[in-house]
Amino acid sequence: MKLFIISGLSGSGKSIVLHVLEDLGYYCIDNLPTGMLPALADQLQQQLDNKHDFFAVGIDARNLTGDLEQFPTILNDLKNRKIHCEVFFLEADNATLLKRFSETRRRHPLSNDEVPLSEAIIQERTLLEPISSTADLLIDTSQTNIHQLRDLIHRRVTSAEHTRLSILFESFGYKHGIPVNADFIFDIRCIPNPHWVPELRALTGHDREVIEYLEQHEDVKRMYQDIRQLLETWIPCFEADNRSYMTVAIGCTGGHHRSVYMVNKLSHYFSKRRDGVLTRHRELS
Repeated sequence: MKLFIISGLSGSGKSIVLHVLEDLGYYCIDNLPTGMLPALADQLQQQLDNKHDFFAVGIDARNLTGDLEQFPTILNDLKNRKIHCEVFFLEADNATLLKRFSETRRRHPLSNDEVPLSEAIIQERTLLEPISSTADLLIDTSQTNIHQLRDLIHRRVTSAEHTRLSILFESFGYKHGIPVNADFIFDIRCIPNPHWVPELRALTGHDREVIEYLEQHEDVKRMYQDIRQLLETWIPCFEADNRSYMTVAIGCTGGHHRSVYMVNKLSHYFSKRRDGVLTRHRELS
């Protein structure tokens, strides 16, 4: 039996994740009170059949007082019963959440006449901290649209079904913010920047001209080798700790040239040696 627990801030995309899992054949239950997780697990184990042995539940901040604080204990209890549990937690920055609620004109579940939207978001972060702190996969959707989130979840879940550790290599630009869901973040802004070569400025790290420019510099080769060696050394340690997901983020200034090149090179190397390697270029999406 495999159980996904989906939680996160209102407006971050929890419903989208549950819909993706439902399309993948998971039996999904939304807005389950935290205290009912053990009873649900008992019932599902008793009625387990070949048709439904993959389940997902959504948990949000609308819980009885104190229930969310008990989540780490409940999660450990489920794992002690040999239930394979994975926790996905979705979040976004405050400005993005405020914009989404403004555009959809939906009401935040914790807001009322005395609690404005901005305060409700802060309260929700605090209430859900016991879940976010135990998450196997933290997903920041601040710069992710619906289609990108669906694709990310689909690839993460399907790759994890066939491998022990799913690794996502993600390029990003520091000028657009650091991805908060990364396990490793490498800053490669110190290597030569193709942006300052006029004929390369409009291209990306996918293009042959940019690749040839970067690979003629020894600093670029040394940076790649150092990052690759560090990951080769420590990935087995994360696997031994029963990790299911890892995100390796590579950042340059704009996220178009150097980081794209480096992510492609690392992803190509590791995909030849293991399953479950994914690639995402945040600023090119």
